[in-house]
Amino acid sequence: MKKQIVKLLTLFTILTSSFMTQAENIFDKPFDTVHGTPPFSQFDDSQWMPAIDRGIELARQEINAITKQRSRPDFENTIVALERSGKDLDRVLGVFYALLEANSTPAMMDVAMEASAKLSDYSTSIILNEALWRRIKEVYENRALFNLDKEDEMLLQKTYDSFALAGANLQGEDREKFRKLSSELSALTTAFGQNVLKELNTYEVYLTKDDLAGLPESSVVAAAEAAKEKGRDGEYLFTLDQPVYMAFMKYSSRPDLRERMYKLYTSRNTKGEYSNMENIKRISALRLEIAKLLGGKNYAAHSLQRTMAQNPDAVYDLLNRLRDAYRPALDAEMAELTDFASKLEGKPVTIKPWDYSYYSNKLKAEKYSFDEEALRPYFQLDKVVDGVFGLATKLYGLKFTQNDSIEVYHPDVKAYDVSDADGRFIGVLYTDFFPRASKRPGAWMTSFKEQYIDENGVNSRPHVQIVMNFTKPTGDTPSLLTPYEVETFLHEFGHSLHGLLADTKYASLSGTSVYRDFVELPSQFNENYLTEKEFLDGFARHYKTGEPIPAELVERLVASSRYGAAYACMRQLGFGYLDMAWHTITAPVDDAASFEKKAVESVRIFAEDVPGSMTSPQFSHIFSGGYAAGYYSYKWAEVLDADAFAFFKQNGIFDKATADSFRRNILTRGGTENPSELYRRFRGQDPTIDALLIRDGIKPEPHTTVAPMKKD
Repeated sequence: MKKQIVKLLTLFTILTSSFMTQAENIFDKPFDTVHGTPPFSQFDDSQWMPAIDRGIELARQEINAITKQRSRPDFENTIVALERSGKDLDRVLGVFYALLEANSTPAMMDVAMEASAKLSDYSTSIILNEALWRRIKEVYENRALFNLDKEDEMLLQKTYDSFALAGANLQGEDREKFRKLSSELSALTTAFGQNVLKELNTYEVYLTKDDLAGLPESSVVAAAEAAKEKGRDGEYLFTLDQPVYMAFMKYSSRPDLRERMYKLYTSRNTKGEYSNMENIKRISALRLEIAKLLGGKNYAAHSLQRTMAQNPDAVYDLLNRLRDAYRPALDAEMAELTDFASKLEGKPVTIKPWDYSYYSNKLKAEKYSFDEEALRPYFQLDKVVDGVFGLATKLYGLKFTQNDSIEVYHPDVKAYDVSDADGRFIGVLYTDFFPRASKRPGAWMTSFKEQYIDENGVNSRPHVQIVMNFTKPTGDTPSLLTPYEVETFLHEFGHSLHGLLADTKYASLSGTSVYRDFVELPSQFNENYLTEKEFLDGFARHYKTGEPIPAELVERLVASSRYGAAYACMRQLGFGYLDMAWHTITAPVDDAASFEKKAVESVRIFAEDVPGSMTSPQFSHIFSGGYAAGYYSYKWAEVLDADAFAFFKQNGIFDKATADSFRRNILTRGGTENPSELYRRFRGQDPTIDALLIRDGIKPEPHTTVAPMKKD
């Protein structure tokens, strides 16, 4: 009897504990915090999976409620109801994936792997829900009966297309095949991204004082502190984190060490525990198989249907036109650089990939008396923040106020209330600037929560996050940025404005939820201000003396802004060609290295290949991000941003009327209309490549007419 009582008490304790754990899961209800922001201190890794499971189950129930209702399908009871379903799941995933990228733990990585299969299955089950698809089709086929505005029409079209293009029309065995392929693809893309992060964190190159020739003081001090933190005082630790690597390649006068760092950087994930070599072949094969199952010729042809480009031919048309336009300029650039390096070294020099940044930086300094390190003291991060925020104030009347009552997920992070000129609350912006082992490399913008108007007519404002990997403060020296890093900040801030200023009815059409080849317009548009003296004069001051940036330095920055434009363009085109090659295959790839070499041959920059060096195994944008068959969109959007900024320059770079039009037609409207229509409404015409060629110094004749980009 006593044993039975003990067992009952034990069982009661377990059940009670389980109940309490479930009851206390922070994600079970909306956050009771300032602006409903995430209460990060209350999160526990054990909560993620139960919260995701619960969110999936609640979303399934909401879908069942839509399909089981007796009412005839209409826009509100089917399309809008579907749009509003899954809010509990969205609340969990919005926070989880943002933190997974910026402040992950090993436990979160395990959750991501477990969740990927479940989420893929859930997503596929929705797409293949025949009852739901029948209701969507009926609404779509009878859309003329409903009084829909443009945003409603776009939501209906997007909903219909997302189902039709994702397999809703599949029958019989094909439905189960699609489910299995999608699940495997989800797991592999997650594994790819994790491999990139895990391997990056394994690289530690310790150097001695004799190895530091050419490196700027900022790099040396940071490397010394990094080594000291690892218990190796007196040594210098260099990692492959982007700011560390880029500075080393640009300034180290040791070609042997530059070669070593280059080969480490470009051979990542090609072998060993974190190899992605098999992943890239299988991911591309799965995408091909899915595309064929859905009636497509290849993945790119299938994927590009809902883009401005619309098809692979239009993408290749843009890539080829830019390649041909920039190739003569690249040849001239490389010839000049080779001559310069040979004279500098007193012997013939062949420029190797690990030599380019070093010699290019020296040539740039000689031609323009320009050195990025000379500008770094004028770009103190705190002042740059003021300047970048101030740009949004000048253009759009926005105000940014740090709010310490909003919880942040790491001490480096700051949170701001963003308000309009009339004091109206716009949203929350989180800034996260410094590298750490728990953060992936690169820079990005995302949202913890999107903007939308709820069922009660309340405009629910967004919570936006921008993340960078800038050099941290060292000792008494604050974080000082290079012009390139300021440009990166401007870029991601442009994305954040797209999210913050969103003013749409539906979350799935809000902010950056636009056609993929349109999403980079606001970000790349912002970059143009880096070379505008009127902008720099507002914040660029020496961090010690407070003196404004000298006019001559600004002039050198502007004069040098076209330097290396052909190299930069050809390098970017290489990524675009590589992406398109992986996603226009008609059969699985056997030899990934040979495949990559052939894909980028027409935009080759250096004469010789470097054995073991590849891009694909670390190409997170296309193998674990959202840019599969879409990396070209950076160049597509660059055409748009150059054209848009040329319009601003005609009227004044801070012209209020032009800025109001850009905000009204581009930044607030999200994906509510076709982006070509939105752009024409702002610009008054279709874009051409003229402005880009002129900006880069490739085409000096400003009045030459060039045909618009091919869209069909």
